[in-house]
Amino acid sequence: MREVVHPVHPAGVRDVVVVGGGSAGCALAGRLGARATLLEAGPVSLLPELLDATSLAATAPDHPRNWAHDVLLRPGQSAVVPRGLGLGGSSAINGANWVRATRAEAWGPGWTWDDLLPFYERSERDDRHGTTGPVPVQRPAGDLLHPAASRFCGAALRLGFPAEPDKNAGAAPGVGLVPSNSVDGVRISAAMAYLRDAVLLRADGSVLRPSNAGSAVGGPSVRGEAPVDRILFDGDRARGVLLTSGEVVEAGEVVLAAGAVGTPRLLLRSGIGPGLRVDLPVGVDFTDHPAVFLPFVDADPPAHPHAPGSQVALNWDAGADPAGDVEVLAFVRPFSPGGPLHLMCALQHPDSRGLLTLDRIEYRYLRTEHDRRRLRHAIRTAAELLRAGVGTRVEPEGGVLGNDRTLDAWIADHLTTSVHLCGTAAIGRVVDPELRVLGVEGLRVADTSVLPTVPRRGPSATAVAIGERAAELIGR
Repeated sequence: MREVVHPVHPAGVRDVVVVGGGSAGCALAGRLGARATLLEAGPVSLLPELLDATSLAATAPDHPRNWAHDVLLRPGQSAVVPRGLGLGGSSAINGANWVRATRAEAWGPGWTWDDLLPFYERSERDDRHGTTGPVPVQRPAGDLLHPAASRFCGAALRLGFPAEPDKNAGAAPGVGLVPSNSVDGVRISAAMAYLRDAVLLRADGSVLRPSNAGSAVGGPSVRGEAPVDRILFDGDRARGVLLTSGEVVEAGEVVLAAGAVGTPRLLLRSGIGPGLRVDLPVGVDFTDHPAVFLPFVDADPPAHPHAPGSQVALNWDAGADPAGDVEVLAFVRPFSPGGPLHLMCALQHPDSRGLLTLDRIEYRYLRTEHDRRRLRHAIRTAAELLRAGVGTRVEPEGGVLGNDRTLDAWIADHLTTSVHLCGTAAIGRVVDPELRVLGVEGLRVADTSVLPTVPRRGPSATAVAIGERAAELIGR
């Protein structure tokens, strides 16, 4: 076993090892600067194709930048779920939607909307909000706004839904344009936003890119192709990590930011989990957004080459949830050449709770009639939007749509997930409000694992805010 003791920084500042270079990990390491060593399981080099925000090609199971996890959505119904592999994590392969959580989310002391707002603002460069952070946030306009998105807004208003002019203002749910972290068709991943001053190292330790030295505090050291096997302890204190290569990297503090799948599995392999040395409910009762895609066609020309694919969303209350527990999100770019467009119908505050272990991921979707009823309602509302002028529905047929039993069967055949998994190392159950793992010293978690429930909006912006918040907590 080869041991590397990470150097102590000047003035006695303790060093931090961040495990995982995804959305939260990049933000955290970027803010910590030279105090941090970031270990990423995948490559740190940037594939040019990942810059294309209009493409979701990297979400295909065989793409080299995709973990492609095998999961069970329901008993007997398997799927392959994409997660980003490589620097930037899922922020390097996703749809580049940048939407804050709602005011209804309250995840513990220090984790309300008001608590998180400064960290959203710190991360964003958004003219609408006057913020100057590293992540550019824009809404589609002019040639980038697809005609179907405009018709979607008009149809929703005619059906009686309210407008939500700014999806990031914390207002009541309604119909509005989706903010995006893409510029001129370029996806700005968390790595691009936060690691401009980083030293990038290959697996063998050779320098891929020296620091730009543009920061007063210096950039972090970022090492690629360095998968971590487990955490190492001296008694109840984490002292570092063991790489799968057998190398030991020591540090004053270890922060797991390997994502809502990678982080809990690291904890489990390290003896932290149900019935293990540190008995905590790791991987238990996670949440995500069940979804189905409703295909439609229109007579519009193709979307502008730089236009984001998902441009407009309707969020509303389908069952005593004023914050909005269902969503219809319009995709104005086909998933394959010549294919239809889609309305994604998703349940944003599900009853369903999943289970993650070392060898399986079970979503256990739609186990309650409450969840099934609300997803039916979302699909039927999407069909109403199409009839109100958005486009022509391809499926399901009217006879299927009008009957609960046949619609449930259609949903079962088309069920997928929004890939917004949260809660596998939740605040109050596995970590405290300062993200410290309960019963262990020197170990924190900083990614969407810590969110006790999935936000009612997509979690990409919230993942980065978690990294920002963790940097402040560690800096105390």
